Amino acid sequence: MKNLAGKTAFVTGAASGIGLGIATALAQAGVKVMLCDIEEAALKKALEGLRKTNADVDSVKADVSLKAELQAAADATIARYGKVHILVNNAGVGGGGGDYHTWTDKSWDWTIGVNLMAVIWGIEIFGPLIEKNGEGGQIVSTASIAGLISGSGSAYNVTKYGVVALSEGLRVSLAPRGIGVSVLCPGFIRTNIMSSARNLPSRLAGALPSTWPTEGPQAEFAKMVVNRVAGGIDPLYVGELVREGIENDWPYIFTDAEFEPAIEARFANIKQGFDRIRERKPRR
Repeated sequence: MKNLAGKTAFVTGAASGIGLGIATALAQAGVKVMLCDIEEAALKKALEGLRKTNADVDSVKADVSLKAELQAAADATIARYGKVHILVNNAGVGGGGGDYHTWTDKSWDWTIGVNLMAVIWGIEIFGPLIEKNGEGGQIVSTASIAGLISGSGSAYNVTKYGVVALSEGLRVSLAPRGIGVSVLCPGFIRTNIMSSARNLPSRLAGALPSTWPTEGPQAEFAKMVVNRVAGGIDPLYVGELVREGIENDWPYIFTDAEFEPAIEARFANIKQGFDRIRERKPRR
């Protein structure tokens, strides 16, 4: 999509962080943007800020982990702009860390609902709308570098691996329909991801532990992540990368090369698995 001016985009998690960075970068390119978020006050502030730049933007509040609310947001987008060309599945939460000692059904429900099911439903709802415009389009889904290398956040990583897998498969199947598919795998970005619990729905009360570990490996890991996120990359820079990725139909959008060695090490371990089995004769 080389010509973005005049196109319409729907961006989830758009009230702050990466989502606002993407919405801003697209608006600066002349894209009409519908901002979607669960956090009403932040959404209003983001909308007012972008409108001061004369951007053609609007907003809709929705909990994207509820399919009906995402459908209503899509209906509002079509009512406002008539068509949609770009879908950015960006909303995400950082919950569900640790191992089975701290897992709960509700923590899995929340993390999977926002990070993965919202992406699946977003594509299911907006894909046909993009096809209908007859002008082509792009789907961008935010995974994480944790979608390519496993770390400490079990549920989080599971969802991000899922977004990568979904994007890779759909890139092949949607290309003949004129829809490009990109997956964004950011590293440490300056966002509010570590305070995701502020948006925990009341129906999932108790999904997170009332207290967090204050010592041990998990506490040290959490402290490191908090510090790295606080000093992370500017979300607007990420938004500019996404805009360029849409214009050039990049399959993968990375924000930096910090984790490239770790990803290469993972691939090397996978290759070793094949090397070990190559000389064995399979039983039939």
